[in-house]
Amino acid sequence: MCGKFMLCVVLAALCGHAWGTGTDGVTQHAQPRVAILVYHRFSETADDSMTVRMSTFEAQLQVLHERGYHIVPLREVVDWLRDPNATLPQKPVVITVDDGHRSVFEKLRPIVLRDRFPVTLFIYPSAISNASYALTWEQLRTLKQTGLFDIQSHTYWHPNFKVERKRRTAEDFQQFVRTQLDNSRRRLVAQTGASIDMLAWPYGIYDDELLALAAEEHYVAAFTLDARKADRHASLLALPRFLMIDAYGARAFARLLGEPDTPPIPAAGNTP
Repeated sequence: MCGKFMLCVVLAALCGHAWGTGTDGVTQHAQPRVAILVYHRFSETADDSMTVRMSTFEAQLQVLHERGYHIVPLREVVDWLRDPNATLPQKPVVITVDDGHRSVFEKLRPIVLRDRFPVTLFIYPSAISNASYALTWEQLRTLKQTGLFDIQSHTYWHPNFKVERKRRTAEDFQQFVRTQLDNSRRRLVAQTGASIDMLAWPYGIYDDELLALAAEEHYVAAFTLDARKADRHASLLALPRFLMIDAYGARAFARLLGEPDTPPIPAAGNTP
């Protein structure tokens, strides 16, 4: 009898972990946890530590496909976090890209158009049509017109807020932050017509003061480089993302997502 009882307890625990049990005792699906990925640059070769080779990116997309992930718009995740009645598919993942490097247009855009998945671009406008490495405003508008690229803010010129705080008075620092957040939105709206209410913190730097200033500037969500999945307990103005580098080949990428280190089971009809 004791052995049977313990077996039932173990099975109940496993089921509770996988499915979750509501306060009314009714078993329900567990809430999804969202992997938000952040890339910077794409190339055929690993040119620097922030560049992901196209072969690596294609391998990562294959992992997402084989393991049953759904690439969803970032906006959909934010809406889900704000609305307790909203839902997401199981195993959701989001693709974001920071800065506005020209490789987004040259390398990423053809794959996005081929596979039709959503991407959010966090842009700092001072570089656009100015820096040699950056997109042009025309390219950014073209990306937006596809309906697959959302444009959001990465501040105006990507400052290091820790450095700026040290060299400014408290009042000057707050005004500087407000200017970075406001000017970025104004320029992006003027040049692209995008609706700007999301922010990626430069270098992943944030603290309580910065979160409060972002809220006062009417940003509804902001994103860090904290390497974990987002769930409904996460702060909307400090949502975590995984920084993607070229070292995340297929196996390392699967581990990062928390997948078991075993090959996926082929779907019915796809077996050789």
